[in-house]
Amino acid sequence: MSTEASYRYTGETDIDLSQLATQVGRVPEQAIIENALQANGVKLADLQGRLYSEKQTGVIIILQGMDTAGKDGLIRHVFTGLNPSGTSVVSFKQPTQVQLDHDFLWRINEALPERGGIRVFNRSQYEDVLISRVHPEMLLHQNLPGVNDLTDVDEAFFQKRYHDLRHFEKYLRHQGFVTIKFFLHLSKEEQTRRFERRIQIPSKNWKFSPSDMQERAFWNDYQTAYQQMLENTATKKNPWYLIPADDKGIARLIVSNILVKRLKDLNPQYPAVSDDERQHLNAILKDLKSGKL
Repeated sequence: MSTEASYRYTGETDIDLSQLATQVGRVPEQAIIENALQANGVKLADLQGRLYSEKQTGVIIILQGMDTAGKDGLIRHVFTGLNPSGTSVVSFKQPTQVQLDHDFLWRINEALPERGGIRVFNRSQYEDVLISRVHPEMLLHQNLPGVNDLTDVDEAFFQKRYHDLRHFEKYLRHQGFVTIKFFLHLSKEEQTRRFERRIQIPSKNWKFSPSDMQERAFWNDYQTAYQQMLENTATKKNPWYLIPADDKGIARLIVSNILVKRLKDLNPQYPAVSDDERQHLNAILKDLKSGKL
């Protein structure tokens, strides 16, 4: 399994998603993957407990990818075992009218975790430079200043949004929040297989929507939008991790490995007590053991 650094993209070079691997070469047996995920789960649970008790750093984990890229399954497998008190998931759907009446980062700001918490974003603020790239007409009904027709949704418009996204994460970092961003890179062939299973297997029918096929028709446009987004929003301090996602088990293991490393790097610690507090605790312990309390 490659190291964290091999998946990290900092935006210093251009990328070509059509040439980027969607799968790894040698795939371990499923049992090995499951055992590794369980071992990582124990490590993540310990790190989460330390983060939660320290209450200095909030962690935002962003998952982006095409339909069927495996975001929901990854959340189930990687975060199982973490304390729900300090871990939560937010799924960003189509914005409501109330959300559209505010700036495009308003709903993101509302969904941020508290310090000490871990919050997983299933899709995120990056939808606002992805779907709007492919369907710019949707922006005409949002009362955006200076956007009156499609000619106003130009490259300058998106460069401003990329700027805002980069600086939003920089602001969060200054406030004690770490953003860890994953792009699950899926091939069109694998998406075909996953859509076929959703249609063929009755228990998966609920996952399929005819609108999925409408969006699939824009596959190439989305690939271009993702490439532009990655190149313009990856930085050394807030990189994107480009995860080959054709094999779900491997994708989950890569993500969990990276999360273990990134959270270890934060070095969260349980709060230490002073000598006076320790003496007080020992006195209470003595009284408990003697039956005085």
